Amino acid sequence: RRLPWTTEEVQNFAVETMRERRGTWLMGVVGGVAEFCAPESADVSVDVDGDEIIAYTRNGALRMQINDDVRALTFEPSGLACAPRIVLAVKRERGRLPDLAKVTSLGSDAGALIEEEASALFDLGLGRKEARFSVRVGEGASLDALKAAEGLSFADVLPKIGGALIAESPTRVVETALGRIEVQGQIPLPTAKSPSGSHTHLLPDHLATGRALPVDMDLPRAYLPGAIFYPAR
Repeated sequence: RRLPWTTEEVQNFAVETMRERRGTWLMGVVGGVAEFCAPESADVSVDVDGDEIIAYTRNGALRMQINDDVRALTFEPSGLACAPRIVLAVKRERGRLPDLAKVTSLGSDAGALIEEEASALFDLGLGRKEARFSVRVGEGASLDALKAAEGLSFADVLPKIGGALIAESPTRVVETALGRIEVQGQIPLPTAKSPSGSHTHLLPDHLATGRALPVDMDLPRAYLPGAIFYPAR
């Protein structure tokens, strides 16, 4: 169900949920996502410049561009005790990210939100029109592994690059037509619990479903998913 919100109301909702720590913002596709939220002891800073929102918290940064191409839709949860989820959908005509299906070096990250020493951005090649999942790396084993993996599919190279990425835990960058989320901090082992606060998930079995959104959250074809808001429980 589309919410009857103006562009200003959509923007105000996004800003208030971040400043008041009401829940989690998520960008990506099923199996490849970044989540922006603040752990209990962390501050959140949010700045608005025209139609752009930029937010920072411990180990996480977020940027959204909310203009007349963005619509807010609500999906009622199956449990009546839960608050509804909100999807910010972007008109497909606004454009989409290149859906690279191979590991690709993108050079320096001109849109970086978190300042780091000289580094390179690598698209991991998920081949999805709705989002892309990249890592920003400096000198080290991850850079060497990604250079060796260029031109190969994600499924083929994950066993070869996964160990280096977990060990060095470079900055993860997930982008959609709405913006991006950047996440720092240690990548947990596949069997470990996700850390509190901003984090990412990269799960091959879930990616294999090919879904952009969970099974009960399909969008009209005219839109691409930009971000999902999950209210705090």
